Amino acid sequence: MTAVPVWAWVATFGVLAVLIAADLVLMSRIGDSLRAAAIESALWLGAALAFGAVVWLWRGPATGSQYLAGYLLERALSVDNIFVFVLLFVSLQVPAALQRRILFLGVVGALVLRGAFIAAGGALIERVSWIFYVFGAIVLLAGARMFRSGEGGSGDSMAVRGLRRVLPVSERYDGSRLLTRTAGRLAATPLLVALVAIAVTDVVFALDSIPAVFGVTRDLFVVFTSNAFAVLGLRALYFLLAGSADRFVYLKPGIALLLVFIGVKMLLYDVVHMPVWVSLVVIAAVGGGAVGASLWRDRRRRHVVAPDREGDAGGAVVPDREGDGVCVGDGAGARDGIAGDGVSADHGMRGTVRT
Repeated sequence: MTAVPVWAWVATFGVLAVLIAADLVLMSRIGDSLRAAAIESALWLGAALAFGAVVWLWRGPATGSQYLAGYLLERALSVDNIFVFVLLFVSLQVPAALQRRILFLGVVGALVLRGAFIAAGGALIERVSWIFYVFGAIVLLAGARMFRSGEGGSGDSMAVRGLRRVLPVSERYDGSRLLTRTAGRLAATPLLVALVAIAVTDVVFALDSIPAVFGVTRDLFVVFTSNAFAVLGLRALYFLLAGSADRFVYLKPGIALLLVFIGVKMLLYDVVHMPVWVSLVVIAAVGGGAVGASLWRDRRRRHVVAPDREGDAGGAVVPDREGDGVCVGDGAGARDGIAGDGVSADHGMRGTVRT
Protein backbone atom coordinates (compact mmCIF):
# COMPACT_ATOMS: atom_id res chain seq x y z
CA MET A 1 0.00 0.00 0.00
CA THR A 2 1.25 3.47 -0.90
CA ALA A 3 2.32 5.57 2.07
CA VAL A 4 0.79 9.04 2.27
CA PRO A 5 2.59 11.76 4.25
CA VAL A 6 1.10 12.86 7.56
CA TRP A 7 0.55 16.40 6.31
CA ALA A 8 -1.80 15.07 3.62
CA TRP A 9 -3.95 13.29 6.21
CA VAL A 10 -4.01 16.40 8.43
CA ALA A 11 -4.93 18.61 5.47
CA THR A 12 -7.67 16.17 4.42
CA PHE A 13 -9.24 16.08 7.90
CA GLY A 14 -9.06 19.88 7.97
CA VAL A 15 -10.83 20.14 4.61
CA LEU A 16 -13.54 17.72 5.73
CA ALA A 17 -14.07 19.66 8.99
CA VAL A 18 -14.38 22.95 7.07
CA LEU A 19 -16.84 21.41 4.60
CA ILE A 20 -19.00 19.99 7.41
CA ALA A 21 -19.07 23.36 9.17
CA ALA A 22 -19.86 25.19 5.92
CA ASP A 23 -22.65 22.70 5.22
CA LEU A 24 -24.25 23.38 8.60
CA VAL A 25 -24.05 27.16 8.14
CA LEU A 26 -25.38 27.01 4.57
CA MET A 27 -28.30 24.74 5.42
CA SER A 28 -29.31 26.97 8.34
CA ARG A 29 -29.60 29.87 5.90
CA ILE A 30 -31.23 28.36 2.82
CA GLY A 31 -33.73 26.21 4.73
CA ASP A 32 -35.00 22.65 4.44
CA SER A 33 -36.83 22.71 1.12
CA LEU A 34 -36.41 20.17 -1.65
CA ARG A 35 -34.58 22.85 -3.61
CA ALA A 36 -32.16 23.31 -0.70
CA ALA A 37 -31.51 19.55 -0.62
CA ALA A 38 -30.74 19.63 -4.35
CA ILE A 39 -28.30 22.52 -3.86
CA GLU A 40 -26.63 20.78 -0.91
CA SER A 41 -26.32 17.51 -2.82
CA ALA A 42 -24.84 19.30 -5.85
CA LEU A 43 -22.31 21.11 -3.65
CA TRP A 44 -21.18 17.86 -2.01
CA LEU A 45 -20.85 16.26 -5.44
CA GLY A 46 -18.81 19.23 -6.64
CA ALA A 47 -16.58 19.05 -3.54
CA ALA A 48 -16.00 15.32 -4.08
CA LEU A 49 -15.06 15.83 -7.74
CA ALA A 50 -12.83 18.81 -6.88
CA PHE A 51 -11.00 16.70 -4.30
CA GLY A 52 -10.65 13.98 -6.93
CA ALA A 53 -9.09 16.51 -9.30
CA VAL A 54 -6.56 17.42 -6.60
CA VAL A 55 -5.73 13.73 -6.09
CA TRP A 56 -5.39 13.32 -9.88
CA LEU A 57 -2.93 16.25 -10.16
CA TRP A 58 -1.05 15.33 -6.97
CA ARG A 59 -0.67 11.56 -7.34
CA GLY A 60 -1.31 10.94 -11.01
CA PRO A 61 -4.12 9.65 -13.25
CA ALA A 62 -3.97 6.08 -11.90
CA THR A 63 -4.68 7.10 -8.29
CA GLY A 64 -7.16 9.73 -9.46
CA SER A 65 -9.07 7.07 -11.38
CA GLN A 66 -9.09 4.81 -8.32
CA TYR A 67 -10.55 7.62 -6.22
CA LEU A 68 -13.27 8.32 -8.79
CA ALA A 69 -14.15 4.63 -9.12
CA GLY A 70 -14.25 4.23 -5.34
CA TYR A 71 -16.41 7.32 -4.91
CA LEU A 72 -18.90 6.28 -7.59
CA LEU A 73 -19.12 2.79 -6.10
CA GLU A 74 -19.72 4.10 -2.57
CA ARG A 75 -22.19 6.66 -3.89
CA ALA A 76 -24.19 3.91 -5.59
CA LEU A 77 -24.09 1.64 -2.55
CA SER A 78 -25.07 4.48 -0.20
CA VAL A 79 -28.36 4.99 -2.05
CA ASP A 80 -29.51 1.67 -0.60
CA ASN A 81 -28.95 3.14 2.87
CA ILE A 82 -31.38 5.93 2.04
CA PHE A 83 -34.26 3.57 1.39
CA VAL A 84 -33.67 1.88 4.75
CA PHE A 85 -33.47 5.28 6.48
CA VAL A 86 -36.89 6.14 5.02
CA LEU A 87 -38.40 3.02 6.59
CA LEU A 88 -36.65 3.69 9.91
CA PHE A 89 -37.96 7.25 10.14
CA VAL A 90 -41.48 6.17 9.22
CA SER A 91 -41.55 3.23 11.65
CA LEU A 92 -40.09 5.31 14.51
CA GLN A 93 -42.25 8.33 13.59
CA VAL A 94 -39.32 10.73 13.80
CA PRO A 95 -40.66 14.32 13.70
CA ALA A 96 -39.83 16.24 10.53
CA ALA A 97 -37.95 18.95 12.43
CA LEU A 98 -35.57 16.39 13.98
CA GLN A 99 -34.72 14.26 10.94
CA ARG A 100 -31.93 16.53 9.71
CA ARG A 101 -30.20 16.57 13.11
CA ILE A 102 -30.36 12.80 13.47
CA LEU A 103 -29.01 12.29 9.97
CA PHE A 104 -26.15 14.72 10.66
CA LEU A 105 -25.16 12.93 13.86
CA GLY A 106 -25.58 9.57 12.16
CA VAL A 107 -23.41 10.57 9.21
CA VAL A 108 -20.60 11.91 11.42
CA GLY A 109 -20.76 8.74 13.53
CA ALA A 110 -20.72 6.61 10.39
CA LEU A 111 -17.63 8.45 9.15
CA VAL A 112 -15.76 7.68 12.38
CA LEU A 113 -16.81 4.01 12.37
CA ARG A 114 -15.93 3.61 8.70
CA GLY A 115 -12.52 5.16 9.34
CA ALA A 116 -11.88 2.52 12.00
CA PHE A 117 -13.09 -0.26 9.68
CA ILE A 118 -10.87 0.96 6.84
CA ALA A 119 -7.79 1.15 9.08
CA ALA A 120 -8.47 -2.36 10.41
CA GLY A 121 -9.13 -3.74 6.92
CA GLY A 122 -5.97 -2.17 5.54
CA ALA A 123 -3.89 -3.58 8.39
CA LEU A 124 -5.36 -7.06 7.84
CA ILE A 125 -4.61 -7.00 4.11
CA GLU A 126 -1.08 -5.77 4.80
CA ARG A 127 -0.32 -8.52 7.36
CA VAL A 128 -2.54 -11.38 6.17
CA SER A 129 -2.55 -11.32 2.37
CA TRP A 130 -5.19 -14.02 1.94
CA ILE A 131 -7.76 -11.92 3.84
CA PHE A 132 -8.22 -10.00 0.59
CA TYR A 133 -9.91 -13.08 -0.88
CA VAL A 134 -12.11 -13.38 2.21
CA PHE A 135 -13.22 -9.79 1.54
CA GLY A 136 -13.91 -10.78 -2.05
CA ALA A 137 -16.07 -13.68 -0.93
CA ILE A 138 -17.97 -11.38 1.48
CA VAL A 139 -18.70 -8.93 -1.33
CA LEU A 140 -19.74 -11.69 -3.72
CA LEU A 141 -22.06 -13.27 -1.15
CA ALA A 142 -23.56 -9.86 -0.35
CA GLY A 143 -24.40 -9.36 -4.02
CA ALA A 144 -25.86 -12.85 -4.33
CA ARG A 145 -27.92 -12.35 -1.18
CA MET A 146 -29.29 -9.09 -2.53
CA PHE A 147 -30.19 -10.76 -5.83
CA ARG A 148 -31.99 -13.53 -3.97
CA SER A 149 -33.86 -11.54 -1.36
CA GLY A 150 -33.97 -8.08 -2.88
CA GLU A 151 -33.25 -6.68 0.56
CA GLY A 152 -30.36 -5.69 2.74
CA GLY A 153 -30.28 -6.15 6.49
CA SER A 154 -30.73 -2.92 8.39
CA GLY A 155 -29.84 -4.11 11.88
CA ASP A 156 -32.35 -1.66 13.38
CA SER A 157 -34.20 -4.23 15.49
CA MET A 158 -30.91 -5.51 16.91
CA ALA A 159 -29.92 -1.93 17.79
CA VAL A 160 -33.23 -1.26 19.51
CA ARG A 161 -33.09 -4.51 21.50
CA GLY A 162 -29.55 -3.78 22.60
CA LEU A 163 -30.39 -0.24 23.67
CA ARG A 164 -33.42 -1.40 25.65
CA ARG A 165 -31.19 -3.74 27.66
CA VAL A 166 -29.03 -0.80 28.73
CA LEU A 167 -31.64 1.94 29.17
CA PRO A 168 -35.43 2.10 29.39
CA VAL A 169 -36.91 3.80 26.32
CA SER A 170 -39.58 6.46 26.74
CA GLU A 171 -42.67 6.37 24.57
CA ARG A 172 -42.57 10.06 23.69
CA TYR A 173 -40.07 12.48 22.17
CA ASP A 174 -38.67 15.20 24.44
CA GLY A 175 -37.82 17.92 21.93
CA SER A 176 -34.35 17.33 20.53
CA ARG A 177 -33.11 15.50 23.63
CA LEU A 178 -31.54 12.07 23.28
CA LEU A 179 -32.03 11.29 26.97
CA THR A 180 -34.86 12.24 29.30
CA ARG A 181 -36.21 11.41 32.75
CA THR A 182 -39.32 9.30 33.20
CA ALA A 183 -40.63 8.74 36.74
CA GLY A 184 -37.28 9.92 38.07
CA ARG A 185 -35.30 7.44 35.96
CA LEU A 186 -32.97 8.24 33.07
CA ALA A 187 -34.42 6.93 29.81
CA ALA A 188 -33.56 7.04 26.11
CA THR A 189 -35.92 8.98 23.89
CA PRO A 190 -37.13 7.52 20.56
CA LEU A 191 -34.71 10.02 18.97
CA LEU A 192 -31.75 8.17 20.48
CA VAL A 193 -33.27 4.90 19.26
CA ALA A 194 -33.41 6.35 15.74
CA LEU A 195 -29.79 7.54 15.97
CA VAL A 196 -28.52 4.14 17.14
CA ALA A 197 -30.59 2.36 14.49
CA ILE A 198 -29.09 4.55 11.74
CA ALA A 199 -25.54 4.03 13.05
CA VAL A 200 -25.98 0.25 13.21
CA THR A 201 -27.58 0.25 9.78
CA ASP A 202 -24.55 1.99 8.31
CA VAL A 203 -22.21 -0.42 10.06
CA VAL A 204 -24.09 -3.36 8.48
CA PHE A 205 -23.86 -1.78 5.05
CA ALA A 206 -20.19 -0.90 5.59
CA LEU A 207 -19.39 -4.59 6.10
CA ASP A 208 -20.22 -5.00 2.40
CA SER A 209 -19.23 -1.65 0.93
CA ILE A 210 -15.77 -1.18 2.46
CA PRO A 211 -14.45 -4.57 1.26
CA ALA A 212 -15.94 -3.67 -2.14
CA VAL A 213 -13.85 -0.47 -2.31
CA PHE A 214 -10.75 -2.50 -1.43
CA GLY A 215 -11.57 -4.38 -4.62
CA VAL A 216 -11.03 -1.14 -6.54
CA THR A 217 -7.91 0.06 -4.68
CA ARG A 218 -5.78 -0.93 -1.71
CA ASP A 219 -4.66 2.66 -1.12
CA LEU A 220 -5.99 3.52 2.35
CA PHE A 221 -6.02 7.24 1.60
CA VAL A 222 -8.16 6.70 -1.49
CA VAL A 223 -10.44 4.22 0.28
CA PHE A 224 -11.06 6.60 3.19
CA THR A 225 -11.53 9.81 1.19
CA SER A 226 -13.86 8.19 -1.36
CA ASN A 227 -15.92 6.81 1.55
CA ALA A 228 -15.86 10.12 3.40
CA PHE A 229 -17.22 12.21 0.53
CA ALA A 230 -19.86 9.61 -0.33
CA VAL A 231 -21.05 9.37 3.28
CA LEU A 232 -21.00 13.13 3.93
CA GLY A 233 -23.22 13.69 0.91
CA LEU A 234 -25.68 11.08 2.15
CA ARG A 235 -27.81 13.45 4.26
CA ALA A 236 -28.56 15.79 1.34
CA LEU A 237 -29.18 12.83 -0.94
CA TYR A 238 -31.68 11.44 1.57
CA PHE A 239 -33.87 14.53 1.47
CA LEU A 240 -33.54 14.65 -2.31
CA LEU A 241 -34.57 11.03 -2.92
CA ALA A 242 -36.65 10.05 0.13
CA GLY A 243 -39.96 10.81 -1.54
CA SER A 244 -39.13 8.90 -4.70
CA ALA A 245 -37.53 5.76 -3.25
CA ASP A 246 -40.21 3.53 -4.74
CA ARG A 247 -39.44 4.81 -8.25
CA PHE A 248 -35.95 3.23 -8.40
CA VAL A 249 -37.09 -0.37 -8.83
CA TYR A 250 -33.96 -1.49 -10.70
CA LEU A 251 -31.49 0.04 -8.26
CA LYS A 252 -31.19 -2.97 -5.95
CA PRO A 253 -30.50 -5.40 -8.83
CA GLY A 254 -27.95 -2.90 -10.15
CA ILE A 255 -26.22 -2.66 -6.77
CA ALA A 256 -26.27 -6.46 -6.48
CA LEU A 257 -24.66 -6.75 -9.92
CA LEU A 258 -21.95 -4.29 -8.91
CA LEU A 259 -21.18 -6.25 -5.75
CA VAL A 260 -20.98 -9.51 -7.69
CA PHE A 261 -18.66 -7.89 -10.25
CA ILE A 262 -16.32 -6.48 -7.57
CA GLY A 263 -16.38 -9.76 -5.62
CA VAL A 264 -15.42 -11.82 -8.68
CA LYS A 265 -12.72 -9.26 -9.54
CA MET A 266 -11.23 -9.61 -6.06
CA LEU A 267 -11.29 -13.42 -6.13
CA LEU A 268 -9.56 -13.45 -9.54
CA TYR A 269 -7.04 -10.76 -8.57
CA ASP A 270 -3.97 -13.00 -9.13
CA VAL A 271 -5.39 -14.53 -12.30
CA VAL A 272 -6.88 -11.62 -14.20
CA HIS A 273 -5.46 -8.12 -13.78
CA MET A 274 -8.25 -5.70 -14.59
CA PRO A 275 -7.32 -2.04 -15.20
CA VAL A 276 -9.00 0.58 -13.01
CA TRP A 277 -10.71 2.17 -16.00
CA VAL A 278 -12.64 -1.08 -16.58
CA SER A 279 -14.03 -0.95 -13.05
CA LEU A 280 -14.82 2.74 -13.53
CA VAL A 281 -16.76 2.07 -16.74
CA VAL A 282 -18.67 -0.89 -15.23
CA ILE A 283 -19.62 1.06 -12.09
CA ALA A 284 -20.79 4.08 -14.09
CA ALA A 285 -22.64 1.97 -16.67
CA VAL A 286 -24.42 -0.31 -14.19
CA GLY A 287 -25.28 2.44 -11.70
CA GLY A 288 -26.38 4.92 -14.34
CA GLY A 289 -28.23 2.21 -16.27
CA ALA A 290 -30.16 1.11 -13.17
CA VAL A 291 -31.22 4.67 -12.37
CA GLY A 292 -32.07 5.46 -16.00
CA ALA A 293 -34.07 2.25 -16.49
CA SER A 294 -35.97 2.86 -13.23
CA LEU A 295 -36.92 6.40 -14.24
CA TRP A 296 -37.92 5.24 -17.74
CA ARG A 297 -40.13 2.49 -16.28
CA ASP A 298 -41.72 4.89 -13.82
CA ARG A 299 -42.43 7.44 -16.54
CA ARG A 300 -43.91 4.77 -18.82
CA ARG A 301 -46.04 3.41 -15.97
CA ARG A 302 -47.44 6.85 -15.23
CA HIS A 303 -48.29 7.35 -18.88
CA VAL A 304 -50.03 3.97 -19.06
CA VAL A 305 -52.07 4.62 -15.91
CA ALA A 306 -54.03 7.55 -17.33
CA PRO A 307 -56.03 9.79 -14.96
CA ASP A 308 -59.61 8.61 -14.56
CA ARG A 309 -60.88 12.13 -14.14
CA GLU A 310 -59.68 15.68 -14.20
CA GLY A 311 -57.36 16.39 -11.28
CA ASP A 312 -56.53 12.69 -10.62
CA ALA A 313 -52.76 12.45 -10.23
CA GLY A 314 -52.73 8.69 -10.90
CA GLY A 315 -49.65 8.11 -8.77
CA ALA A 316 -47.66 10.87 -10.46
CA VAL A 317 -45.28 13.29 -8.83
CA VAL A 318 -47.15 16.51 -8.08
CA PRO A 319 -45.35 19.79 -7.28
CA ASP A 320 -46.44 21.50 -4.11
CA ARG A 321 -47.90 25.00 -4.04
CA GLU A 322 -44.55 26.57 -3.31
CA GLY A 323 -42.72 24.59 -5.96
CA ASP A 324 -40.19 23.32 -3.43
CA GLY A 325 -41.56 19.89 -2.62
CA VAL A 326 -43.25 16.91 -4.13
CA CYS A 327 -45.99 14.56 -3.06
CA VAL A 328 -45.55 10.95 -4.13
CA GLY A 329 -48.18 8.28 -3.66
CA ASP A 330 -51.52 7.20 -4.94
CA GLY A 331 -53.94 9.53 -6.65
CA ALA A 332 -55.83 10.42 -3.50
CA GLY A 333 -52.67 11.15 -1.59
CA ALA A 334 -51.42 13.39 -4.37
CA ARG A 335 -54.71 15.30 -4.53
CA ASP A 336 -55.22 15.72 -0.81
CA GLY A 337 -51.67 16.13 0.47
CA ILE A 338 -49.78 19.38 0.35
CA ALA A 339 -46.14 18.43 0.77
CA GLY A 340 -44.93 21.91 1.61
CA ASP A 341 -41.17 21.70 1.68
CA GLY A 342 -40.91 17.96 2.06
CA VAL A 343 -42.01 14.71 0.53
CA SER A 344 -44.62 12.12 1.34
CA ALA A 345 -44.15 8.56 0.19
CA ASP A 346 -45.83 5.17 0.42
CA HIS A 347 -43.06 2.62 1.12
CA GLY A 348 -45.13 -0.33 2.17
CA MET A 349 -46.06 1.30 5.48
CA ARG A 350 -48.07 4.50 5.59
CA GLY A 351 -46.09 7.46 6.86
CA THR A 352 -44.72 10.86 6.05
CA VAL A 353 -41.11 11.85 5.56
CA ARG A 354 -40.66 15.60 5.56
CA THR A 355 -37.67 17.85 5.52
